Amino acid sequence: MTDVLIRKRDEIEDRYKWKLEDMFPADSDWEEEYSAAGRQAAEAAGYAGRLSDSAEVLYESLKATDELFYHIERLYVYANERHHQDTTVEKYQAMSDRADQIMIEAYGAVSYAEPEILKLGRDTIEQFYQDKPELLMYRRKLDEIYRTAEHTLSAEQEAMLAEARDLAASPGNIFHAYNDSDIHFHSVHDVFGQRIAVTHGNFISLLTGSDRMVRREAFKNVYDAYKKMGHTVTATFVSHLKQEAFFARSRHYASVRAMHLDAGNIPEAVYDQLIEAVHRHLPALHQYMSLRRERMGLERMHMFDLYTPIVEAVDRKYTYEEACELVLRALAPMGDEYISVMRDGLSDGWVDVYENPGKRSGAYSWAAYGTHPYVLMNFQGDLESVFTLAHEMGHAMHTYYSNKNQPSVYADYLIFVAEVASTCNEALLIHYMLSDTTDEKERKYLINHYLEMFRTTLFRQTMFAEFEHIVHQRLTEGEPLTMESLCMLYHELNVTYYGSDVYVDSEIDYEWMRIPHFYTSYYVYQYATGFSAAAAFAHRIIEKGSDAVKPYIHEFLMGGCSKDPIDLLAAAGVDMSGPQPVEEALGVFEEYLNLLSR
Repeated sequence: MTDVLIRKRDEIEDRYKWKLEDMFPADSDWEEEYSAAGRQAAEAAGYAGRLSDSAEVLYESLKATDELFYHIERLYVYANERHHQDTTVEKYQAMSDRADQIMIEAYGAVSYAEPEILKLGRDTIEQFYQDKPELLMYRRKLDEIYRTAEHTLSAEQEAMLAEARDLAASPGNIFHAYNDSDIHFHSVHDVFGQRIAVTHGNFISLLTGSDRMVRREAFKNVYDAYKKMGHTVTATFVSHLKQEAFFARSRHYASVRAMHLDAGNIPEAVYDQLIEAVHRHLPALHQYMSLRRERMGLERMHMFDLYTPIVEAVDRKYTYEEACELVLRALAPMGDEYISVMRDGLSDGWVDVYENPGKRSGAYSWAAYGTHPYVLMNFQGDLESVFTLAHEMGHAMHTYYSNKNQPSVYADYLIFVAEVASTCNEALLIHYMLSDTTDEKERKYLINHYLEMFRTTLFRQTMFAEFEHIVHQRLTEGEPLTMESLCMLYHELNVTYYGSDVYVDSEIDYEWMRIPHFYTSYYVYQYATGFSAAAAFAHRIIEKGSDAVKPYIHEFLMGGCSKDPIDLLAAAGVDMSGPQPVEEALGVFEEYLNLLSR
């Protein structure tokens, strides 16, 4: 028996690796900029106590802050992306730690600003706009400071909270060190007795396979690994929850949720409406689970059966180049410029394609202002990898347009809209593939895949959001959070969401331990809201063509954070303040479920 191993990083061709040298030609350049950033932080700090002097001083201080964080972001992104390409390299772990440290210093250096701006008062600010018209560029930034005034502390307290950022990041850093570098899953054995290494990158691919013994073994091996370290992971997660509660209390928010949603001026009702809408449509998910069980010929379906296609799989693998061409054809409705930029990015160093030992799991897109976006992949050559490529390039193109059309102060779009462009790309891809195929077997397979997108994004991420909200509430109410209580809650939610046709295996109780986004509080619900908004945009683009594409690109993709997220989406044609887009997306799920049931 032999192991099926992934290639070492130095065995992968350079054309499949991202070009981080486009940001810094060499690590020595990073070191030079790191030193300069320290001086820039001191310069930005030098405006403390002077903002009331004149409009000119306020303007120069804001420019100095922009310049500081332009360099800080470059340092942070480069160091972390070098670290993520192989988390076992100590040099880049150290650089990542140093980037964390200088970012904390930078926030501390400018922590005086918001309290001083608040002391100026709106009348003075209005006069300053007249004295220095260039200051009007910062109107939205200053308006946001006044909007959240009750949650801004004194300069001394803000400085203290800035210094506490390092401690606050510790739970997430510990989790990622364990999850990306130290955790080990036992290999599984296929029907030929061959050992297959189980990794974060291929776990879902193994669960989609037709060999039920492999699925069960992979499922058990992964969650056994988390169970063995369960008390440690629990302590890490609870520490994260406690630091979030500390910051919410310090800033006089009623809850952690209120604090995080207020960052984008998102009404808390949006969160509740999402969960309520999904609960109303759980009977449809239960119907889907019943159909899955029947089509798979199972007396009882287990959690390790959920990812397996219920239509006979189309035996197809994709090279990276084939995946790129398929995605580009599917996104043709976005227009020539969009496609041209994406094509260049796919072939010219935006994407780190293949898995290697030590590489961070999953996929993401990340960029620093002034450089092109980067995409981390763990490409497996399956259909899921094609959709992941479309998804992450959606993020990348959103970043590209935002950075190109907004000043740095408004370029960084907020989390609430972060998943819209990516998921819209996926919706356009599934529409293209369904319309392009003449094979009824492939058509049903793609419908099944689309239903799985709904299950894993709209339903499952909402379940994650419900779990996360409940644990934050329990902590606030003083309930003890133990491994047993967290696992029991997670088990009960799986029972509620999946219904009586699914046997909820005890191993799934530990799944919450492997969800990295739980260390970015109140993030996951935005996958579900973003999916709903994306479905609406994709429908508009397919139906109206360029009439829908133009506002989508110009009002949304180019908008950065120049408006509140809900206002950006509304300007492009989708109103997320109410439950209608979520309800409509769930209605689409039911339509496709009926098609597959025939």
